[in-house]
Amino acid sequence: MSFVEAFRALPLEGLMSQAQSSNTEHIDAVLRRGPASLADFATLLSPAASTRLEELCRRSQALTRQRFGKTIRLFAPLYLSNECINNCAYCGFSRDNPILRVTLARKDVEREARALAEQGFRNLLLVAGEHPKFVSNGYMADCVRDLHAFIPSLSLEVGPMETPDYRPLVQAGAEGLVVYQETYDREVYGRMHTLGPKRDFDWRLATPERAYEAGFRRLGIGALYGLADWRREAISVAAHAAWLLKHCWKAQVTVSLPRLRPCAGEFQPLTGFQDRDLVQVIAALRLFLPDVGLVLSTREPAPLRDGLLPLGITHASAGSHTEPGGYTGAGQETIHHTVRGRIEALAPDAPERSVTAGRTTNATGQFDIADDRSPAEVAGVIRRLGYEPVWKDWDAALSE
Repeated sequence: MSFVEAFRALPLEGLMSQAQSSNTEHIDAVLRRGPASLADFATLLSPAASTRLEELCRRSQALTRQRFGKTIRLFAPLYLSNECINNCAYCGFSRDNPILRVTLARKDVEREARALAEQGFRNLLLVAGEHPKFVSNGYMADCVRDLHAFIPSLSLEVGPMETPDYRPLVQAGAEGLVVYQETYDREVYGRMHTLGPKRDFDWRLATPERAYEAGFRRLGIGALYGLADWRREAISVAAHAAWLLKHCWKAQVTVSLPRLRPCAGEFQPLTGFQDRDLVQVIAALRLFLPDVGLVLSTREPAPLRDGLLPLGITHASAGSHTEPGGYTGAGQETIHHTVRGRIEALAPDAPERSVTAGRTTNATGQFDIADDRSPAEVAGVIRRLGYEPVWKDWDAALSE
């Protein structure tokens, strides 16, 4: 059975009822024996459980230290292109947004990666919008191959592909694939995705399985909080992660918890997901899925990130830019507008060519980050919290 089939059979309404109606007795019973089912996980998301948040966090912290030690793995996103053929209401890269776009040449991708390597990173996430005209799997494979010589851990966040199309990427040196479902609510998903191949909910939902079949050894999933009810999203993500652990057991599984951030198009969140809710989801996920990596991005502000890191987080980004060329200014000379797949070059004296203060490029980012501290500053905070920042935890030589 695929996860698409399993998800259709998931008793979400019953689990949501459990998440809303659980009482102190239910919570005590789950904590005594440990959460062993989705119903138990839903209980830990209940309003009643939110009154036990301090206890949940203590348990989550202790379990994380037991399974992962006192380490936080650092990574950085490297955006290759902000071209996209999808219209997604919440995304700055959405096709109809009149933004400044660019796809980095391979030499520019390497320039960005070397700048990140100089800061200590040996774990990069290559990100690109979905546009086969500008970002083919051949281009991606070439970029991976170029970087693999000095970046041992490379993961991808790109448009979903068929299994045979993923294999050259794995052979080139990519080890991880990240794909967010965005929202597991089919009705909301349909409203958010109005144009492009991303409209196919089931196709996207099955992406991690196709990636695993192609040989990826790390699979990352998550929901974008702020589109649908946060408890429903968390239950769905937990169900997906549990299924992957069982059926794709040779791969490591990570779960991200991104919240909507300001972006081009000025989309506003449809639902609330407060800091306290985020803490509750982190703790509940750790207790239910003790061996799953939990990822925290620079979408969250620095003070909150510092407080969340010890509670169950195992992976964190630092010093992030969400625009192609954001680290070095690479590609600035070729930024342009794209209208229905056609590049519209900027005039030589166009004001858009003048880089604004504090930026290296005027290419538009996917969203605004909230934590703009340098990687060194974040690493320093991790050490002050009593943890060790890990820049590299994998080398290709280990598998040769």
